[in-house]
This record gives sequence, C-alpha cells and structure tokens, in this order.
Amino acid sequence: PVNFGSLPGHVPHRQLAIYLEMTETKQQALADITRAVMNLLDTWNIEDAHMHEMLALPEKVKVRQIGRYRRDEAVLPDDPAVLRRAQYLLRIADALRTAYPMNPKMSGRWIHQGQRRFGRRTPFSMIMEGGETGLVAVLSELDCTFAWDCSGSHAVTSVG
Repeated sequence: PVNFGSLPGHVPHRQLAIYLEMTETKQQALADITRAVMNLLDTWNIEDAHMHEMLALPEKVKVRQIGRYRRDEAVLPDDPAVLRRAQYLLRIADALRTAYPMNPKMSGRWIHQGQRRFGRRTPFSMIMEGGETGLVAVLSELDCTFAWDCSGSHAVTSVG
C-alpha cells in the first residue's frame, strides 16, 4: 500500500485520476479512495444519511451500506459523479490542512462553523443544500488554484 499523507488512507487530489489508472487494480484504488473519504467524513462527524447524499450515491446503495464502506467491506461505486464528489471532498480536506497546518482538528470545526464568506452559512450546509455546486463553491473559497482553473483562466507568457 502507498502512504498518501497525514490523513489515513488519504489520496492527494491531483493524483486521484492518475492513481486510479496506475494502481495494480482499480478495486484497490477504489478501496483506498473509499477509506480516505470515510476517514474524512467521520473526522467531520457527518451522519451516514448525509454522507450518502453528499457523495450522491446511487439509489440502489442504501444508507446502511455506509457502515460496510467504513469497515473496508465494500468500496464506493465506480461512478463518475461519486468519484468527482469524493475528489472535491479530498481537495477540501487538503486545502484545510494547508490553511491550518498546526491544528488538524480545525478541519472538522471549520466545516460546521458559519463563515462570513458564505453569509454566515456553514460549509456543511452549503454542500448539503447545493450538492455538487455547493462542493465546488466551498472548494473554490479554500483553493485559489481550483477557482482559477474553474474560471477558464490560463497563464499568458510573452515571447520577446
């Protein structure tokens, strides 16, 4: 197994797609991603029903299956929407680790605190109410490189 950083089972966001392609088996990659996401959401004290909604798990995946993900008995579905949301969540965690390097508990606190930049709404409520758009809004606020990429901006170099 590969060590992915300070969060147990953490897969760096920029390497998620590459990791899925390069891992010996896609199943192992999905297991690592599942573990990272479950660890993160447990750290944030997110209820199983909210995890289900946050990840946009398909209807056929019941809320009770979250426990199987947590116990490494199942992996997240190989579904582009689910994996995209997983990637956003892991990037949010990365950005919070960068913003609060000396206080790992701040991540769980920050997600549940009203933020001035969100009109005193919590990032958690932004995500739950906005779905994928909410995830993107929270990530954009935390990670300027993500916001830059979303804006379609490109660095311009001049050749003299």
